[in-house]
Amino acid sequence: MTTTMMGTLGQTRLDWHRLGQNPTRQKMVRLAGLISLLGIAIVIAWLPLPLVTTALLGTITILIILLRPVWGLITLLALIPFSPLVSLHLGGVRVGGMEALLALMLIAWLLRMAVRGQVVIPHPPLLVPWLVWLGIILVSWSGALSLGATATETLKWLEMLALYLFMAANMKRRHVPWLVASMLLAGVVQAGLGLHQFIGRVGPEGFLILDGRFLRAFGTFRQPNPYAGYLGLTLPIALSLMLWSFSQTSQNPNPQSQITDHKCQITGHRSQIHTRVSSLALSALLAAATGLILCGLYASQSRGAWIGAAAAVIVVSAVRSKRAAILFATAVTLLTIVGALGAFDLLPESVVQRFADVVPVTGIPNIAIAEVTDANFPAIERMAHWQAALNMWRDHLWLGVGFGNYPAVYPVYAIGRWLDPLGHAHNFCLNVASETGLVGLLAYGLFWLSAVALSWRAVRGSRGFQRAVAIGCLGVLVHLTVHNMVDNLFVQGMYLQVAAVLGLLVFIDSQQAQS
Repeated sequence: MTTTMMGTLGQTRLDWHRLGQNPTRQKMVRLAGLISLLGIAIVIAWLPLPLVTTALLGTITILIILLRPVWGLITLLALIPFSPLVSLHLGGVRVGGMEALLALMLIAWLLRMAVRGQVVIPHPPLLVPWLVWLGIILVSWSGALSLGATATETLKWLEMLALYLFMAANMKRRHVPWLVASMLLAGVVQAGLGLHQFIGRVGPEGFLILDGRFLRAFGTFRQPNPYAGYLGLTLPIALSLMLWSFSQTSQNPNPQSQITDHKCQITGHRSQIHTRVSSLALSALLAAATGLILCGLYASQSRGAWIGAAAAVIVVSAVRSKRAAILFATAVTLLTIVGALGAFDLLPESVVQRFADVVPVTGIPNIAIAEVTDANFPAIERMAHWQAALNMWRDHLWLGVGFGNYPAVYPVYAIGRWLDPLGHAHNFCLNVASETGLVGLLAYGLFWLSAVALSWRAVRGSRGFQRAVAIGCLGVLVHLTVHNMVDNLFVQGMYLQVAAVLGLLVFIDSQQAQS
């Protein structure tokens, strides 16, 4: 049977070859081709130029991703903060460019496996706790008031898992620098845009600060807090790579003095010089990126992001070296002493004032009747939402009100004048507890502790550049954990950034297992 089929296919190719040699048929084929090209040209001429450009770019992008799905991943990481600006409306439903690109990547991955004749789904670390967490989410559907909201939030975690599995199956060592570069480039662009808004006062009047001299940066995120959260998820990787590059630059290259041949000595020294110049250039670029992202964080005036970034910086620096750990421990001790002595006047006034506004709020006995001012408004609003979430959890202790249903149920638990649900409880743990109950909180805690354990294992088992990336990813998880105490960063595409960080960690961990 196999031989017959091969013979038949060979005969078909031979017949087409003879047809190609027929002059009449050649002319007909050429004429048909010209008519087709003319028809395409007429269609393009009548269509609006933006539509034609979009169609051509879209077609090229689809072809590239179908051939090289990982290129889609590199593009996705750069697209995440700009996804709100790139969206399609299909059947009345808004589809973001980020979601469309992810779907295309997954389709390309499945098609490649189908062509090879086998569909293999990887089983990396975190898969079991991730599935347990998703299972609890599905169980919480039973008590949901709004199934649409539940489906939307559940889809985020399914997208995260799909991206995580995609990276576990398709990542290669050569892809890591490109993925990291894509993350850092997007972070630098966002930081630059935020500084433009901060200095040029480009944005809503409600974001004006410091007597109208500056404006809180928000980038493409429409709000300062998620913008700061995104920069906080990028800063630790930039910082870790900067520290690594500095350590590489400070090390002397291997001497070539043992080479007896004079010409080989000259060649070796030239190679050393070239390597050192490249290292210095890389260090300068990473230092500039880190500094720019830090400035963008300051321009956001987000207290939660500042605290999360400080925790991430301490962890990244401490893990890099024992000397850094000692220095940071000393710095924290001195800062505590300075604070006890009331010498915080040494800090910038804007930073001190941002935290000073919070202190009086912590002693308010009843949020519902608290006196609200422009200074304490954000802090009191958060505390009102925390209390509402706690009340929801108290009334639905085991399975919560349904995943994603905090906004739907909030009007019943609204406190005082705080009637706007804001989309979440401004504390992710309280949000999880109110929506999925104690069972869901434990499941999420198991998943998150497993993610931290994975990051630590990747740090301990890696070396060089990959260790620097792993330490940066650990810092990202630290920032996310701390910042999520006063906010929810699983919004506006940042959840895929987190999934990509977990994907990098599992790849680095797998490299150690294979060696």
